[in-house]
Amino acid sequence: MAKKERSFELTLPALVSGIDAAGRDFQEQTELLAISSQEAYFLLSARLHVGSRLVLALDVPRTLILERPLRLSVSGTVGRLRQDHPEDDRQHVFLDLDGGFKISAGAPLP
Repeated sequence: MAKKERSFELTLPALVSGIDAAGRDFQEQTELLAISSQEAYFLLSARLHVGSRLVLALDVPRTLILERPLRLSVSGTVGRLRQDHPEDDRQHVFLDLDGGFKISAGAPLP
């Protein structure tokens, strides 16, 4: 039996960019709600399709161990979408992450 992937529930500022369901480029500020090595979870107002390609830029704050804040950029494909309440215009986005990532010294997201 396969082990369940460990997911970390944390809130980090995030900037999501990609192409929306209407075929337009977009960028949207949001917050990461959970992440694992295989999936990221967040809310977006932009309308998307399963299979959409997105880039997620995260600001990792300075900590006792981490001397300077970092910017972590990951990309992936929308694997699942969910909308819990019709009155909420945001979709729950589950992004299937690609294997690679980029880390750089980061200034806060715009």
